Amino acid sequence: MAEWRDKLPDVRGKVLLDQPLAPYTWFRVGGPADALFLPADEDDLADFLKALPENVPVTFMGVGSNTIVRDGGIEGVTIRLMGGYWGKVEPAGPNSLFARAGALDLSVAKAAAREGIAGLSFFSGIPGSIGGAVRTNAGCYGRELKDVANQIEGVTRSGERVRFEAEIAQYGDPKIEFSYRHTNFPDDVIVTGILLTGSGEGDPDTLAQEIADHQARRSETQPIKDKTGGSTFANPDPPGTPNQRSSWKLVDAAGCRGLRVGGAQVSEKHCNFLINTGDATAADIEALGELVRARVLDVTGVDLRWEIRRIGRLQGER
Repeated sequence: MAEWRDKLPDVRGKVLLDQPLAPYTWFRVGGPADALFLPADEDDLADFLKALPENVPVTFMGVGSNTIVRDGGIEGVTIRLMGGYWGKVEPAGPNSLFARAGALDLSVAKAAAREGIAGLSFFSGIPGSIGGAVRTNAGCYGRELKDVANQIEGVTRSGERVRFEAEIAQYGDPKIEFSYRHTNFPDDVIVTGILLTGSGEGDPDTLAQEIADHQARRSETQPIKDKTGGSTFANPDPPGTPNQRSSWKLVDAAGCRGLRVGGAQVSEKHCNFLINTGDATAADIEALGELVRARVLDVTGVDLRWEIRRIGRLQGER
């Protein structure tokens, strides 16, 4: 056992050693965390990080919707902000909500509908939690996080609490810059909460129906009942680009619909989704993704970019 695990700081949350991570991911694959920390709140998180030796690796993990944890598990401390305190969404002024990092995107959309805040229903089409949405400027149905983000709060690896203004804000420094499925958010900061502002007032019943329509559309077009992540590859071209190309069309054109590696398969329903058919390993899923990328590059000349995050050690690595 690593020596640092005998000297972990005291916490008000939980620290679990050699904790399997597969149950925390939507793919249901992956090895254990050397140590999994579930902080009680921001102060618990900051105090822990201040006391944790600098040489101990730290990995941040949300709901695990768009994440492959490799079969060898994750070195050091894995921090997960989910459930209870971290899932809260609260009104925060005119047409605004403050969502803690572990709030599911669907919960954010529903909270906005209840409060009569228009312009946030698109979150119901994004799998995962709002903290994870920050990293990739997540979006769907023609809207992205950047369209509604005002402030992003976080804690650094050294335990400092920080606040960033989004690019759209007219004040404050530093600012976070957004582009298609990307932000320049610092790698060493864990998102703890975000202030979201909608487009104005809306009728709660109408907004609830928008969410229901988005959910129905997802169910019809995506394999949401399978063990899967979100979209596997980002579209090669940002929305609105002339002759915009979609990743799923390129995957289909390369003949990859239904392609398998071990227990992993390209979804027949939507071929920008990989699924665990029941006995896949993380290595199967990642190898399948790389095979798809190679075939798409060979057939179309397009080098697809992973949208799913891949973290941890390969099996046997230590």
